[in-house]
Amino acid sequence: MPSMRVATWNVNSLAARLPRVLDWIRRHDPDILLLQETKCSDQAFPTAAFAELGYFSAHHGEGRWNGVAIVSRQTPAEIATGLAVPAPSGMAEARYLDASCDGMRVASVYVPNGREVGHPYFDYKLRWMAAMRERLLDNQAGGHPLLLIGGDFNVAPSDRDVYDPAAFAGATHVSQPERDALDAILATGLQDLAGRDSSQPGFTFWDYRQGFFRRGLGMRIDFLLAAPALAARLDRVWVDREERGGMRPSDHAPLVAELT
Repeated sequence: MPSMRVATWNVNSLAARLPRVLDWIRRHDPDILLLQETKCSDQAFPTAAFAELGYFSAHHGEGRWNGVAIVSRQTPAEIATGLAVPAPSGMAEARYLDASCDGMRVASVYVPNGREVGHPYFDYKLRWMAAMRERLLDNQAGGHPLLLIGGDFNVAPSDRDVYDPAAFAGATHVSQPERDALDAILATGLQDLAGRDSSQPGFTFWDYRQGFFRRGLGMRIDFLLAAPALAARLDRVWVDREERGGMRPSDHAPLVAELT
């Protein structure tokens, strides 16, 4: 049994996926579970359902879209939400949440999709990622470094992280500016836990269309990033592909890291 199990999962609507999420927690007993695309308000977040399983939670939501959460065996404290980057709509979207729990600082993030290269939301995506990098640096300078970040980054770090690079030519998620923005975040000192094992592509997302999951046409866009001291404790990292199957799955699968 690992000394700590952490996971990140874009659930694509917590209301639609709550029974699956609760069952997954019962079976895998994570210490920390980071959720994205909860698509619910703070008032509608199922705090009591997690509490019944012995978990505390923090949530940053806006209702119909986005939403991020931290579910932990320990009470999240010193909670900080949001980045000062308004979307082109003028709204401040619920995409960022960090807190102290289980003796470390953790964050759940949902990076904007970007829509298409050159679109105003593509520029928003790059500015949002730059703002997250600045938050990392500010926390480090303030003596509260983020030791673990998990979430849906909507960026494939390399061509091997998509099923067919040619299918994505000129598209978002694989453009050089997006990859540069991700590299800048990693340059703060964080390590991509799944990326340390180059033997498997470790896809975490499969589009709902045209049997993409059944055909193995996926992307690696969900990450667990850890500070070096935490990354050194990595025992194994894996994608729970079974959660992408079955009835009414999310289009993402949980990414799990086990630390000694």
